[in-house]
Amino acid sequence: MKYSLETENFFERVYHVVRQIPYGRVTSYGAIANYLGAARSSRMVGWAMNAAHTQPDIPAHRVVNRNGVLTGKMHFGSSIAMEQMLAEEDIAVDNDKIVDFKLHFWDPSTALSKA
Repeated sequence: MKYSLETENFFERVYHVVRQIPYGRVTSYGAIANYLGAARSSRMVGWAMNAAHTQPDIPAHRVVNRNGVLTGKMHFGSSIAMEQMLAEEDIAVDNDKIVDFKLHFWDPSTALSKA
């Protein structure tokens, strides 16, 4: 994929949101896209997460799909690294899916609108 200035700005906006996800919480690609006013751009949020490895201060392991599935796990260096990072935050994963996803879900549209 070729990155343009517009894409890079979008990625930075995504990273700004992801940096605010609290410890022990997760959100989805779609929730981030919706918060950024780009509701149909969840795939672009995924691309931003794929590129996040260049910025170690981005907790990309806290971003999953809308069902709580660890769809981005292959970008963490090993097939279990993302699950291990979530486990360190007391988030249980079973068969690549977050247990009690709704309990751990953080909605940036709700949380950040109060900020």
